[in-house]
Amino acid sequence: MARALRRPNIKLPTKLPKIPKLPDPNEPDVFEEMTLLEHMIELRDRIMKIVIAVGLAFIGGLVLAGPVLNEVRLRANAMEGLDIRSPSDPITLYMKIALYVAIGIAAPVIVYQIVAFLAPGLTRKEKRLVYTSLPFVSLLFIGGVSYAFFFAIPRALGFLSSFQEDVFSWQPDGNEVIGFYLTVMLGLGLAFQLPLVMFLLAKLGIMSHARMRAGRRYAVLIIMVVAAIITPTTDPFNMMLVAAPLLALYEVGILLAWLFARTPLLQTPPSTGSPES
Repeated sequence: MARALRRPNIKLPTKLPKIPKLPDPNEPDVFEEMTLLEHMIELRDRIMKIVIAVGLAFIGGLVLAGPVLNEVRLRANAMEGLDIRSPSDPITLYMKIALYVAIGIAAPVIVYQIVAFLAPGLTRKEKRLVYTSLPFVSLLFIGGVSYAFFFAIPRALGFLSSFQEDVFSWQPDGNEVIGFYLTVMLGLGLAFQLPLVMFLLAKLGIMSHARMRAGRRYAVLIIMVVAAIITPTTDPFNMMLVAAPLLALYEVGILLAWLFARTPLLQTPPSTGSPES
């Protein structure tokens, strides 16, 4: 005869685990005072974590430095190779590229360690605003660097290499080309933070979207000056490659401030008149 199967005695949980609640921004803030020595120890720990992160990322940078250098050579129209002045330039440029790549890979860790060091001095509302903005900081920086590497710099070098080519012999120096790349990529990576900065200014009540819209003519002037600083050359073609996206981002910043930052984060309570006459 077949034996009867017994149902396993399994007890299912009757209550689901509760999801931890986020800290209420309306609760009073409690700041824990730290001594100077404690601040220095925490700063040392943060710096050590950054150094370890960059050191580990440097291994990946050594692997990627070769393909990146070759890509730079092709986009600089240096088909016979980048020019060098010192016998040590090849290894120096290779290590420099590897270090830049490592810093780029470890950038999220670097930003987080800096924010975590400053966070104890922020209120709950400010912490929530800062931590919410961190992903957009990374995305905008990557967008700026990508725009510089894949669009702005190749077109700038293509224009420069073909300018008066029957008079000049195009043999770009390796250090100068790498410096050109670094300047434009870092400058555009930081400049692409413009809409986020405008949103934070509006959210903190420092500048409203109406004032941003009214000051558009001054913003255009400042953006042109910033574009001239970021672009190492003096020709208007390369300067417009930098200024055009910044002008568009300024309009995006006004739109973000109008849509999501109409109510300032830190509102001052309305002043009540003194009861005494």
